[in-house]
Amino acid sequence: MNAGTRSARRTLGVVTVMGVCGVVALAGCTSTPGGAPTAQELGLVPLPASVEVSDAAPFVLDGGTRVVVDAAAGSAVGQEGAVHVGELLAAELRTPTALDLPVETDPEADGGAVVLRLEPGGESWDPDGLLDDPAAEAYTLEAGEGGVVLASTTPAGLYRGTRTLLQLLPPEVEASAPVDDVAWEVPAVEITDAPRYAYRGAMLDVARRFAPVEDVQRFVDHLAAYRLNVLHLHLSDDQGWRLTVDGLPELTEVGGRTQEGWPPGTGGPWFYTPEEYAEIVEYAADRYVTVVPEIDGPGHTLAAQSVLGSLRCDGTPGEPYWGPEVNNPMICSSDENMPAVQEYLDTVLAAVVAQNPGPYVHLGGDEAPSPAEGWYENYTAAANQIVAEHGRTVVGWHQWAQGTTLPEGSLIQYWGVGERNQGLIGTARETADVQEVRAALAAGADLIMSPADRTYLDMKYDDLTPYGLEWAARIDLERAYSWDPETELTSTLDPERKVDVTGRVAGVEAPLWSDRSYPDSLTHLPTSTDEFVDVDVYVDFMTFPRLPALAEVAWTAQADRDYEDFEARIVRLAPRWDAAGIGWNRVHDVRWDD
Repeated sequence: MNAGTRSARRTLGVVTVMGVCGVVALAGCTSTPGGAPTAQELGLVPLPASVEVSDAAPFVLDGGTRVVVDAAAGSAVGQEGAVHVGELLAAELRTPTALDLPVETDPEADGGAVVLRLEPGGESWDPDGLLDDPAAEAYTLEAGEGGVVLASTTPAGLYRGTRTLLQLLPPEVEASAPVDDVAWEVPAVEITDAPRYAYRGAMLDVARRFAPVEDVQRFVDHLAAYRLNVLHLHLSDDQGWRLTVDGLPELTEVGGRTQEGWPPGTGGPWFYTPEEYAEIVEYAADRYVTVVPEIDGPGHTLAAQSVLGSLRCDGTPGEPYWGPEVNNPMICSSDENMPAVQEYLDTVLAAVVAQNPGPYVHLGGDEAPSPAEGWYENYTAAANQIVAEHGRTVVGWHQWAQGTTLPEGSLIQYWGVGERNQGLIGTARETADVQEVRAALAAGADLIMSPADRTYLDMKYDDLTPYGLEWAARIDLERAYSWDPETELTSTLDPERKVDVTGRVAGVEAPLWSDRSYPDSLTHLPTSTDEFVDVDVYVDFMTFPRLPALAEVAWTAQADRDYEDFEARIVRLAPRWDAAGIGWNRVHDVRWDD
């Protein structure tokens, strides 16, 4: 348990505006010239649990402003983390404002400061602990003419609060160079906030399309900005191997020479050295984002099989693969060949654990084509045991629950398509997807909700989207936003037919696969690597504006969410994306100019 006492009062279903409009519902209040902005006009995403705005004078950052860290109530780890959050915030603000913003640790200092206060209750919090306690990221934020006070029981909560603080400042705060003639004002507000789910993330597929370190770090920035706390890295697949493994250097020597659509000889090497991977992990940890590494298996393993003949029944390595197909031959995990598979898993997973301090190891498990009897079970049993012996928590796609050795406390990631599964729930025709979720729950696992027709960021928005696929759905902004993880496994025909997930949803994750990162992606396969757009172009376009929508699904209570209100707030974020240089998709189902 990653404990942190909830110090912030949580006012569910109540978001009020106080000032020139009195106290009114958000949707019915518009600001008057010179008056306080409404909470809707603040454009906060995800929507906090409670926002009270007054017409009192704002706090203005100026040459005398300081960042004061009051961490005396915390543990040594908490104190160090709180100071780090203060230094990071000051560094982020110095660039656009050109202010000095010194960081001080004297809680008795006079006003005119942004105060980060670590409160009692989070002494047992572990930055590398399980993500199972939403209260650990609760925070309060009060701003007025005299300054800003941001309080939480953990550094992670303080950091989440600083993301809200940045959204309260003008959009130019996102700029990468000093900006003149901007009043750096924070409106007078009182915010109380905590997430709905403790596990909130996104996945980046660096196996099919390699992302350099700086692009991964940029993706971490995107996640952190919307209070997400998990970066799931898909590090191996048929088309490539990206993580250095001591004892098996050929995995990256060969597997690092291919990407989807990029055969050997077209570039590379495409893998992370231990030093580069450590940069990613550290950068994420600095923003309280946990890296969840995935080594897929027993399917999606042609990159490994092209190196290790011992993973194939005939004992000879396969050819490197760079095509687009799935359901390719899986690892030969027959009883006779399991000693070789065990040796492979021991070596690889030891390297994964050594390079990832977080509590989770994702073992994949999807799209293993019609395995021979016992093969899937042999592989999953060996991998589960190894991860458990290393003291880590198993994560797998929902097919992983086909095995009978799933450790209690594991996380199973549901990626089924709701429109194909929901109507059949609880009937004789219930799909394998749903049955595997039931098996996982019965084994004591909890769920990460990633329904492909809601959360898959590689799905096209509409018929104008140049990249991506649409096998699950076209996912416009409303479709990404308007669903409930708690009812995703409830029949659309009869609400009494459902999978009981009460208390079993660990969180939400939005996967971004990189199968089709080139224009006209449905009409042809690329004939030249020149057709592929840069990684950051693909990531930005497919991520914004849907990632903030999914972040709100994961953070904000269901009763507090409304699409029309969200649309009004997301429009106010667009200037921030422009200031940050994000190449977002101006989707046609949003009234950007209203």
